[in-house]
Parts: sequence; C-alpha cells; structure tokens
Amino acid sequence: MQIFHFLFLHAVCFLLCASFNVNAQRKQFNISLGSSLAPTTNSSWLSRSGLYAFGFYPQGKAYAVGIFLAGIPEKTVVWTANRDDPPVSGNASLLLNTEGRLVLQSARGQATPVVAQGEVGPASYASMLDSGNFVLHNSSGGIIWQSFDHPTDTILTGQSLLNGQELVSNVSETDHSTGRFFLAMQGDGNLVQYPVEKIAVATAYWASGTVGWGADVRLSLDSDGHLYLHNSTGFSIMNLTAGIPTGRTVYFMKIDWDGIFRLYSHNLTQNNALSILWESSTDKCQPKGQCGFNSYCIVNPNQQPGCRCLPGFVYVDRENLYSGCKRNFAAERFINNHGTVIYSMREVKINVFEDVPYSVLQKTKDECKQACLEDVICEAALFNIKGECRMQRLPLRFAQRDESNIVFVKVYDPVSSTGDRPHLPINEGKKYLPMDMIIIDQVILADWAYQCFDSRNLSQLIGDEEVELKQLERIVKIALWCIIDEPSFRPSMKKVLLMLEGTVDIPIPPYCTSYLASI
Repeated sequence: MQIFHFLFLHAVCFLLCASFNVNAQRKQFNISLGSSLAPTTNSSWLSRSGLYAFGFYPQGKAYAVGIFLAGIPEKTVVWTANRDDPPVSGNASLLLNTEGRLVLQSARGQATPVVAQGEVGPASYASMLDSGNFVLHNSSGGIIWQSFDHPTDTILTGQSLLNGQELVSNVSETDHSTGRFFLAMQGDGNLVQYPVEKIAVATAYWASGTVGWGADVRLSLDSDGHLYLHNSTGFSIMNLTAGIPTGRTVYFMKIDWDGIFRLYSHNLTQNNALSILWESSTDKCQPKGQCGFNSYCIVNPNQQPGCRCLPGFVYVDRENLYSGCKRNFAAERFINNHGTVIYSMREVKINVFEDVPYSVLQKTKDECKQACLEDVICEAALFNIKGECRMQRLPLRFAQRDESNIVFVKVYDPVSSTGDRPHLPINEGKKYLPMDMIIIDQVILADWAYQCFDSRNLSQLIGDEEVELKQLERIVKIALWCIIDEPSFRPSMKKVLLMLEGTVDIPIPPYCTSYLASI
C-alpha cells in the first residue's frame, strides 16, 4: 500500500512538473523560424495574455510594422519598426526566415531588415512577451535583440530610458514616422525636451533640473505607475509620479505628437478609455517648434494646438498648417505703378519668438514701430516692458503667446498712399534702390527664384536654354537652402554634395528671405 502511495505521489508530481513546464513555454510564446505574417490575414503575433501584439497595423491606406496594445479598445502603438520608411501594401509579408533574420518582404520579393541584427547574428526563435517586449533569442535562449533596448516614442512597465537614449514624437496621432520633438536622457543626468530641428540649451522647453547627478541616470516606469529618475544603483533622484497599486492596470509613458510627454493608464477590468495620470505641461503651446517659420501657436476649440500666420504671411502648405508661413505677395508686387515700395506695420500684442535681434534700441512703443518701419533690414520688432526695441530679421520661429510683449511686423501695403510711410524710390533708367541695392527685372534674384520655384515655373529662370527640369529643381532647392538668413539652417558642404548626388532627399526650403532682408 505504501508503494502504491509512493508511485501515485510520484506520478502526480511528474504531471504537475510537466504541466508547469508546458505553461512556462506557453508564457514565452515562442515564434519559430519560418513563421510569417500578412497585413490582412494572420497579421500579428500576440503575447500569451493577448495584451500586446507584434506585427502589421494600419497606417493611412497602407500598413506599418510595430508593437501595439491589442488587448484594449484603443489599439495604441507603442513601438514602430523603420518608422521613416513608407508604409507597405496589403501584399507585403513579415517573415522570421530560416536564416534567423526578421525581414519585411515586398510583393516583388525584396526583403528589408526589420531590426538591425548585423552585430548579433541570426536568431533561433522570437517571442512577444506580456511586458510588451519583442525579443529575438539565440539557440541557448539568450537575448540577442529586444525592442526594450530601442524605444521609439514610448516606454512600458519595466522599461527604462537609459543614459544617451531618446524618445522622438510621431508626426501625428495616425502617422508614426519621426515627428518634431524629442525627450533626451542626457549624460549630465538631466532629462530634457527639445524641438528636433534645433538642439541647444536655449531651445529646451522642459527639463527635470537634475544636472550633476552622474553619468548613469535613467528614467524608469514601474508596474504601479511609478515614473522616476534613478541611477544604476537604484538610488531614486526624482519622482515624476508617486505610483499607486491599482490591480490589473497597464501603464505606459509616451512623448505625444504635440511635444508633451504623458503617463497613461488603462484598467483592464473596465472597458473605458485611456487616462492621463501625469503630463510634462498642460500648456499645449509650450513646446518650441510647435509651429513653423513665421507662425505662432494657438489652442484650438478642440483643445489641440494649432498655428496661425503672422500678419502679412500665408501658410506654406494648407494641408499641413504646422509647416510654417511665407510672405503673401510675389516679389514683383514690391513695386507698384508709381515706382514705389510701400510698407506698413502691423501689431501683434501677444507673441514672442526666439529672440535673436541684430540691434537693440531703447525706444517708446511708437518709436520702436517707426524705427523698424524706416530700417530697410528690419522685418519685425519686439517691444518689451523694459522699453527695449529688439529689431529682427526673418525667419521668426518658436513663436509663443506672451501678453507682456508686443511684436510689430512689417507688411507690404498694396494700397497706394502718400502718407508718412517710408517710400523707397526707384530710378526708372537704371533701376537702383538706395544703398546700391540692384533690382534685376524689378525683383531681387533670390525672391524671384523662390517665386518661380513655388509656382512650379522654373523655366523662367533659364529662358530658351534646354535643361533637365528635375535637375534644375534640385539645384534651385539646394541654392535656396544655402542662402537662408539663419546660418544654423544652412546645409553643410557634405550634405550639399549628397543632395547634388541625389543620395538624400531635399526638403522644401522655407520662404525666409525678403528682397530687403536678404541684402
């Protein structure tokens, strides 16, 4: 009888151990070599709980590859692969091939690596973990690559933003390519937010103020929603949130498309929307670079940031109001029928921008307005409560609302007048402006070239000569970038060579010159 009991207990223990091992393997949810996904059928690999998924998700009318929360109503994307590559069609496939490489394969059979495996070698299998971490393993089960080491715009529970790493916002809520803002865990221990276009101390718009805490400070998120800065020994430096255990709740921290980073939560026992537990700012217009050149930020009625042009400017792209503004007149309109350039000053009471004056004068408000009007270089002037008149060239950028300042903007006045506005006379014979500013065919060359480019009429630049228009457009775009008034925006010589070779794309140059400011 004792032998029977012994054998029975032994059998039970064996079955329990076997069951435990099977459950452990299921929890790992291994993805074997040769496994594949398609955008419209079998589109993702789920974690064991079904909370997270790795695979295809819709982006516009096509598909991108990433990790997303699949177990909640709002299928939030938390990591994106090759985020600046164009979305793929429904005929593409995602494959962990027999060579141990994770690749995205087009309908024509062209394979693009999804993750950089060059230094770590091939994988033996992969797994989508319940933590939201997608992992590639070697034959012994070791991790050779994991998404937690390569965050895009989000960190999840159990994940850290390490020294030297950064999170970069999306373009929009639906477009997950690289956006306009980033959050950097700096080597000096400071957690800082910047606009992508210009990184400098002066352009930071949020910082933790933890400079000097060492070279190994990191930002971590615990399972109870505790978001904090600490060093490698675990010593807590700064708590951004306290953390409250609330049972079955998922947390994640994200730098949103609007430049503000937020801590979100979702209770898995309730069918409700995501909740914001903490955010770096409640001011939607605080992020510098929210709006492009010559425009300023406002908060729309739907509580989203929007952009308005300064007086005398219109949107560069009506489809993208964040792209900035340009002068609303063609270069030819500088000169009216009486051979006179006529300007007026428009007052904007609640704007301030990146303040880089070429001249600072002590003036009254009216004197400041008149001083800019009479100065052929001045495009705008900021008058502050100290009585300073800060004279500016274009472009004006990082504009924000500030009721303590007044901005005067010089605009072209198409109405002929003989009032007290300054007139810049032109000698009809030789067509000279004061200060020896030569006008060629009644326009300054840079303004004329931009207008030809903007109106897609580059043939005016070459007359009867036969040239390849695509190449001409490339050269004109490069030239317009190279003569931007702000030196830091001009491309390096290396970048110019790459542009000329066609190795890199050339973005649309901003309209940031006027025929006076460009002299």
